Amino acid sequence: MRRRGPGLRLRITLLTTALVAAVSAVLLFLGWTLVGRVFDSSPSFPSDSQVTVDGVTVTVKTLTDALTAAARQDLLRAGLIAFACIVLAAAVLAWTFTGRVLKPLHDVTGAARQLSAESLGSRLRLEGPRDEVADLADTFDAMLDRLEAAFDSQRRFVANASHELRTPLSVVRTELDVTLSDPDADVEELRRMAGVVRAAGERAEQLVSALLLLARTDGIGLAVREPVDLSAVVESAWRAARAEAESRNLRSVFRCVPALAVGDPALLERIAGNLLENAVRHNHVGGWIETVVETGPQWSVLRVSSSGPLIPPDRVEELFEPFRRGVKDRTSQSGTGLGLSIVRAAVAAHGGFAQAVAVPAGGLSVTVHLPSAPH
Repeated sequence: MRRRGPGLRLRITLLTTALVAAVSAVLLFLGWTLVGRVFDSSPSFPSDSQVTVDGVTVTVKTLTDALTAAARQDLLRAGLIAFACIVLAAAVLAWTFTGRVLKPLHDVTGAARQLSAESLGSRLRLEGPRDEVADLADTFDAMLDRLEAAFDSQRRFVANASHELRTPLSVVRTELDVTLSDPDADVEELRRMAGVVRAAGERAEQLVSALLLLARTDGIGLAVREPVDLSAVVESAWRAARAEAESRNLRSVFRCVPALAVGDPALLERIAGNLLENAVRHNHVGGWIETVVETGPQWSVLRVSSSGPLIPPDRVEELFEPFRRGVKDRTSQSGTGLGLSIVRAAVAAHGGFAQAVAVPAGGLSVTVHLPSAPH
């Protein structure tokens, strides 16, 4: 295990004390030197002059040297005492104030150590001056906000996925139990049961495939990046949805121009396919669908609009959440509730963004912006 050096508080204290000691030592040396120069600059007398001090006759030079030595000794004695007091006071003050300054850092460290999936609701909410430590605490709180949102989203996603998968499995088990408990079940009854089980299995398979695709596109980079014509992608995706649209007498209008986007052809076709499938399945009989493909210097745009039930504008954003169909009428027996979630995740993986608005007369319009390929 790698050994760590002294803590930040101790290092700051030692550094501050060392600086104060160095400055004090310099001042003490300057004072000691200055005392000598003061006596050296005093009025001079002939070298053989003598003076009497306390009944003792000495030369002027001897007296001057004695006074200089005594003054320097007194200064050194008092200076060393002051030096020790100043250094000790600097160490105590540095340790105290450094502890107060670094206390928010200890709070951040303590909060990080106690952090778990169950305690993401705690926040530092540091008050005081807006300095670097406060910025760190605010950044930590913002990170906890994002983590809490991610964990909540994951919990909801797992709970909803478990619920959605439980439904077809429950249907399979119920059909098997009912049919097997009937001793008079004939071939027709067995065929009916097999049809129900097959339909439930197909729904579970669709859901699992959608979950895998969502996991693949949510936060993971693209494995393939190449120019793709969105008009060709829309044409290919429409082939799979045309039969259902015709069975519901939907009027379809396409205003598509060649528009090159950079990305994964399979994912781009899934984006267009999900938008068209949603437009067909969540539509009125005899309704309409309008698909527009436009190109620009920065973005290639795909817009799919359709008629349908009225959607409150404040609930449109909910349609992008997993298993959130938004309004009751938008629930489809053949859907998984992941269509727009996959669209947003796949578009984000391409570096674009998706937006949706409610059609005033009823229905939904989804617009996808994808980075354009250079011409």
